[in-house]
Amino acid sequence: MSIRRTAKSRRVVAAASVAAVLALVVTGCGGDDGGKEKGPGSSSSKSSDGDKGAKGDTAAGDPVDTDANLAQVNGRDGLTLVVNEVKRDSGGFVTVSGVIKNSGDGIRSAGQWSGTESTIVAKNPNSVAGATLVDKVGKKRYYILRDTDGRCLCTTGLSAIQPGKSVSVFMQFPAPPETSTEVDFTLPTFATASLKISG
Repeated sequence: MSIRRTAKSRRVVAAASVAAVLALVVTGCGGDDGGKEKGPGSSSSKSSDGDKGAKGDTAAGDPVDTDANLAQVNGRDGLTLVVNEVKRDSGGFVTVSGVIKNSGDGIRSAGQWSGTESTIVAKNPNSVAGATLVDKVGKKRYYILRDTDGRCLCTTGLSAIQPGKSVSVFMQFPAPPETSTEVDFTLPTFATASLKISG
């Protein structure tokens, strides 16, 4: 009789343990986001609105201080480019990060910043692929890095910028020699800016 009770007690304890584990698993999988998943299309990860606050991101995900103002250049139709960072990285490239602001009264398209090279424009529509760096000391022009498929290492897929809005952008170039600490930066439709390289 005592053997039956012991076996029955073990089954009850085992069933209760399984139920407790399942309850914990279900609770751990649930979220308190109202059933909305956050992904690339969520408003918190969009950069085209330009309302990102004090920090932006480069391609590598490193924070950029968007309050920093290394240079400010005017473009057409009320557009302004503010350069926040020009950083030399150990991988042999230079990353330029900034914000394009629309202070005009109309919607501005990003199509003109892709450059004029047809193959580049076709693979990088609505991008900043037309940007260049010029090393005046070394007398050499640098174009944005591209992968083997011709896609630029820069911000792409830019939507039209509404009046009063801004968009964060980045561009990666081959690094000039260490002896070159200053370059001229040009993005189509904007004035040329002289930039100091950090890092």
